[in-house]
Amino acid sequence: MPTDYALLSKAANEARGLAMDAVHKCSSGHLGLPLGAAEIGAVLFGQALQCDPADPKWLNRDRFILSAGHGSMFIYSWLHLSGYAVSIDDVSKFRVLHSITPGHPEFHETPGVECTTGPLGQGVGNAVGYALSGKMAAAKYNTDAHKIIDSHIIALAGDGCLQEGVAREAAAFAAHNGLDNLILIYDSNDVTLDAMANVTQGEDALKLWRALGWDAVQIDGHDLDAIAKAIQKAKKTDNGKPKIIIAKTIIAKGIPEVAGTAKGHGEGGAKFVDAAKKALGIPEGTHFHVSDDVKAYFADLKAKRSRIHKRWTKLYKEWAAANPALQAELEAGSASAEDLLKVIPEYPAEGKAATRNSGGEILNHLAKAAPKLITGSADLFGSTKNYIKDGGDYSAANPKGRNIWFGIREHAMGAICNGIAYDGIFQASGATFLVFADYCRPSIRLAALAKLPVTYIFTHDSVGVGEDGPTHQPVETVSGLRVIPNLDVIRPADAEETAAAFAAAFSRTDGPTLLALSRQDLPHQGHASAASRREGTLKGGYVLVQETAPLEAIVIATGSEVQWAVEGAKGKPGVRVVSLPCFERFDRQSAEYRESVLPASCTKRVAIEAGVSGLWWKYVGTQGQIIAIDRFGISAPGNTVFKELGITAEAVAKALA
Repeated sequence: MPTDYALLSKAANEARGLAMDAVHKCSSGHLGLPLGAAEIGAVLFGQALQCDPADPKWLNRDRFILSAGHGSMFIYSWLHLSGYAVSIDDVSKFRVLHSITPGHPEFHETPGVECTTGPLGQGVGNAVGYALSGKMAAAKYNTDAHKIIDSHIIALAGDGCLQEGVAREAAAFAAHNGLDNLILIYDSNDVTLDAMANVTQGEDALKLWRALGWDAVQIDGHDLDAIAKAIQKAKKTDNGKPKIIIAKTIIAKGIPEVAGTAKGHGEGGAKFVDAAKKALGIPEGTHFHVSDDVKAYFADLKAKRSRIHKRWTKLYKEWAAANPALQAELEAGSASAEDLLKVIPEYPAEGKAATRNSGGEILNHLAKAAPKLITGSADLFGSTKNYIKDGGDYSAANPKGRNIWFGIREHAMGAICNGIAYDGIFQASGATFLVFADYCRPSIRLAALAKLPVTYIFTHDSVGVGEDGPTHQPVETVSGLRVIPNLDVIRPADAEETAAAFAAAFSRTDGPTLLALSRQDLPHQGHASAASRREGTLKGGYVLVQETAPLEAIVIATGSEVQWAVEGAKGKPGVRVVSLPCFERFDRQSAEYRESVLPASCTKRVAIEAGVSGLWWKYVGTQGQIIAIDRFGISAPGNTVFKELGITAEAVAKALA
């Protein structure tokens, strides 16, 4: 073993000590992974990672992702040791209110944390998204003279991550698309939370991953030299295959009372830490101890990494001077909604179109103006209509392609789009039928939590789907998505509202947006100008039809039901029709604006939507009425279903009588 490995071994034990102290102090947390994977951390942060702790967002850094986010003290310890802005005081405040070391790693909160990982398997999908982004960026921005992007994505995952379906979906996608810049380290300790792993799994990991199309090797996860050689080989091998290093480890290594058992997963070993730390060579009576020689080693390494970064910066400046257009594109932020709307031609006041079809046209206008916009579909491009013409299909042979074929992998699509958004280079969007949002809801929730600007283009938005029947008619889905904090759900009524919806989505920088689009044709709502419909949609709601007599009643609708709100209010001069395509955007408007659209003085209100009624009460009030569908749909032609379930203009007129 090289002499520097002795110091890395000492660092591994001191990282174990930090984890023990942190978990013991708050009586909460997971010791298993931080202790069992300590040697992996020592090699990664003490040798193998291309990074600069002084600049955690360096473009050409290796991205390290702790998919097994419950083992968060692993990453906090190593971020501290390697010189990121995570102090020993921060480490000691593990799981304390408002600390930067929360129970699971959170994006934006801790320098060096690349993504929010808590729900198992998500980090694997995120890592695949990062790797996809890296491949696309390298193909788009590297030149023969200047290779400014050549980093790797390294994720650490355990059995819990790999048992989740999202991880398997993402792994298949990664192999099929040749993401050989991806290295997955599998902390294979033969234990899950409840029991030994053989209670719930029995596959041969080497054969499984090789069958999936990955390069797979198995090593002793406590052998520093074996870990270093495996990572080095994985980095140097560009064979079109992602890499998995199956590292056999002992969970909670260092606490003999629980090591190698299911009890070692959580904080069960915390009561034994004093004796364990002494056995590891940590000075008795000390807490959150890091020795001077370990500090010195990482200080020297941090300086070395800074020098490597500076050499790259010189290369980047040379590249920028030679490629000013590429530099401008790479460094450009998101355009404003107003600027995006300028590239979308207005639609005629008369006519009709399915909003999925309008959306496809609009996306192509935006793609010409926004070269970093990419899109994908879960095997439904022909139905979701979000294909970028002349954009090319992404593949290992064509990494410049802007259309991503995710296959029937909705959950992985969501997690991969999150990874692309975390990387921050491209604007990611994915598509499927709205009813299948439930297959990727955990990823959508995490995008909202992490404030990721992902766009979901979800079509077939209501019982208007028709003959496919209740399994494909998302009566509860829109409302179910509206309750996710920080997710904008926009359900446009016509082509102009759709234009504004796309502009709103691709200009948003602080969270995701879901576009719920129709399969069936919807009439253009020429009762208001195109400009007012676009502006009103950006605000979430607006007056579509202004009353021509003293205000008596208000009809509120969204999406395909706006047409029936308008028709049902015909001949009633005292009735106002409000289109409310996005609850969340409307609720963010000033009180004055909301009052101008829905004046409190008018209590006679009717809402109509082809979905469940629950969320509409906040807009209609206790004296209002809601025309909705509080049941599952039926199989019949779309118009027949609407009529059978009472979603009609006649129902609106009756409610207003």
